[in-house]
Amino acid sequence: TATPIPRTLHMSLAGIRDMSVLEEAPQDRLPIQTFVMEYNDETIREAIIRELTRGGQVYLVYNHVSTIADMAARVEGLVPEAHVTYAHGKMPANRIEDIMYDFINGDADVLVTTTIIETGLDIANVNTMIILDADRLSQLYQLRGRVGRSNRMAYAFLMYRPDRILQDAAEKRLGAIREYTELGSGFRIAMRDLEIRGAGTLLGRAQSGHMAEVGYDLYCKLLNQSVMKLKGQSEPQDEFETTLDLNIDAFLPDSYIPNENQKLDLYKRIASITGEDDYEDMLDELMDRYGEPPSNVQNLLKAALVKSMAHGAFLTELTQKGPELRFTFWAKAPVNVDRIGPFMGKYKRRLRFVAGPHSYFTYALPAASGAGTQVLVQAESLLKAMKEELF
Repeated sequence: TATPIPRTLHMSLAGIRDMSVLEEAPQDRLPIQTFVMEYNDETIREAIIRELTRGGQVYLVYNHVSTIADMAARVEGLVPEAHVTYAHGKMPANRIEDIMYDFINGDADVLVTTTIIETGLDIANVNTMIILDADRLSQLYQLRGRVGRSNRMAYAFLMYRPDRILQDAAEKRLGAIREYTELGSGFRIAMRDLEIRGAGTLLGRAQSGHMAEVGYDLYCKLLNQSVMKLKGQSEPQDEFETTLDLNIDAFLPDSYIPNENQKLDLYKRIASITGEDDYEDMLDELMDRYGEPPSNVQNLLKAALVKSMAHGAFLTELTQKGPELRFTFWAKAPVNVDRIGPFMGKYKRRLRFVAGPHSYFTYALPAASGAGTQVLVQAESLLKAMKEELF
């Protein structure tokens, strides 16, 4: 599926279902140009005329069966030269089939339709879609996927009523569909949908929603433990927290991202960085959306990466005290003690090991490396070497 519903996606992430991801788009496929805006008759008219001028056809999604005929008539009034037809799910099946065959054969220019087109249609000549009351629909990505199915540039206009105050979830959903327009972005949109709508119930009919009684994080932890038990696997060995305490400026300043909601969302996503790929993706996204990040933002990203590396090296703490870094191991860390001596020898007197219930390394930072980016560079370098040689 292009965008799994939250419950299905969460079951895949939790290991209950298997998941594979297609990494490459079909040859010559282009991203769909997406616009989110208030309803405007003139924009609708211009979009339809532009598509007809290049010999194409148009979907206009209007999810109100009782007044869909009136909307089709309104579109005909806006663009008299266009042949407009309409379809909805309450029509007899043979009537819908006749309408769709006429549309596929080019006997109609504009199809005003409900969301019945969200799956199964592949009409290469339809490359403009207009979605009305888009803020009320959750399947925007599936709908948008009905256009842009050839090597021709496609356009999607997501419209909402001018007098409507957008709900928080609707605003986030429209923001996601506008933000993720590149090919293959369905998985990222599905992840955002999971955040917005919640994972639903594992046993039951609810396809979205939050586990209010225990909280989402605890629910995921309990679910993961149960899945591993059923698979006959031992519980993961990463049941420990890793803290980072370094002398660095690492935050998102107002001058870079003034919107507080966006900032909170980004802090959460940056904290979830688990490797180089996540780090590079986050850096690219920030540069695309907000421009070149200042040093304190770069430090924040790098600190998240270093924290992830420290967790992967079985460290519970990575702290800085003056010109010295301390790397404290988890009590159950599977360190190969025979390699500690040779490993320390590579750093001469800078690296020292202290054994005990909470064994740790101390590392004397080189001169001029005790603050800012250089601390992160030194920590990252040592963590890479530690992971390679001690485990």
